[in-house]
Amino acid sequence: QVQLVESGGGLVQAGGSLRLSCAASGRTLSGYTMGWFRQAPGKEREFVAAITWSGGSTYYADSVKGRFTISRDKAKNTVYLQMSSLKPEDTAVYYCAASMSSSRYVSLAYDYWGQGTQVTVSS
Repeated sequence: QVQLVESGGGLVQAGGSLRLSCAASGRTLSGYTMGWFRQAPGKEREFVAAITWSGGSTYYADSVKGRFTISRDKAKNTVYLQMSSLKPEDTAVYYCAASMSSSRYVSLAYDYWGQGTQVTVSS
């Protein structure tokens, strides 16, 4: 079992920045891919970014490429999502997730999920 707890969400003006954190516990994350997804009201959950825990390879949705950066701190067992140049359309609940699958872009491939943290970007 892997427990995931997100933090760092909040209200920010367009153009601003936020850093989300996802603290993991329960077992080693070696071999896992850690992902961030988001879900806006009335919309499906969508992939945002992912990172392989062991090698640190990163993957991004086109909509956030160049604005968001995913990283991990192995010593703290924590994954981060640095969000910059935020837009109102980035408003959503952001979820951290862990997967042993190579299908890193698909939410169904993720086995463990956090409770989510709200990000609201005002125009």
